[in-house]
Amino acid sequence: MAAVIETRELTKRYRGGQRAVDRLSLTVPEGAVFGFLGPNGSGKTTTIRMLMGLIEPTSGTAHVLGRPMPRATRAVLPQVGAVIEGPALYAFLTGRDNLVRLDAADPAADPRTRTARVAAALDRVGLTAAAAKRTKAYSLGMKQRLGLAAALLRPRRLLVLDEPTNGLDPQGMREIRTLVRELASDGTTVFLSSHLLDEIEQVCTHAAVMARGRLLTQGPVAELAATTRGRLTITTPDTAEAARVLKEHALTLRTVDGTCLTAEPPPPGTELAELNKALVDAGVRVRGFALERASLEDAFVALTGEGFDVAG
Repeated sequence: MAAVIETRELTKRYRGGQRAVDRLSLTVPEGAVFGFLGPNGSGKTTTIRMLMGLIEPTSGTAHVLGRPMPRATRAVLPQVGAVIEGPALYAFLTGRDNLVRLDAADPAADPRTRTARVAAALDRVGLTAAAAKRTKAYSLGMKQRLGLAAALLRPRRLLVLDEPTNGLDPQGMREIRTLVRELASDGTTVFLSSHLLDEIEQVCTHAAVMARGRLLTQGPVAELAATTRGRLTITTPDTAEAARVLKEHALTLRTVDGTCLTAEPPPPGTELAELNKALVDAGVRVRGFALERASLEDAFVALTGEGFDVAG
């Protein structure tokens, strides 16, 4: 696949020597829904601002749609829709009028189709009913939706979204995930920055993990999770006795939380039925017994030794 975004040793250093982004080499394949994952402060937004030509890198290179940034900003940005650090809106204008003004400022936009395109963008993000309200009355989630609508006023080869579900309720988050999938199926590459592991795992085909300005890993989401072992989960009121039985079978206990106990998965070839039988024979009242596959959260914790907001 062709790379829609490609960076090599991309670095941003601020005064005092602090490196917000440290030698980032990233490849985003065409047609992917690419999750840019990391806790707040990991360098995600700084990277996006460099990719969009908003700030200059200290060193290294960035190419977007095959063109060097920020040198090719004028050629690249008309093909890119972006919502970065929240949309900039005129509070005294309605949602519809904000989009009209933004579209009128775009020299590549066709004024003859403006009304229809604004209506379609509002409908696509679920804001038709609120289109006549002034945006000062919008909630944070509604403002996020309007920012997405602005990015969708014209067809884009690349859509860059920085925390797109920020401020949305669960229903709104599901709707945005559905929209992202639809855009990808239409041929738009989506680059989605988020600190929500669950969001990335549900919607993205590829992902990269950042921490403290550095890239830890990147690749297809399924492969990232597959590099990490899953967990054995047992639900029982007899956690102490269950832990003893697991230790006898050379299994490493991970956590005990109330009636839920997790452990390292048994070696390949282990008969899970025999392990379950050993628990029952020891008098353990087994309410649940499952071998769970590794999640993206497991992969992140394995890489960094720490976790962050998983559910939002």
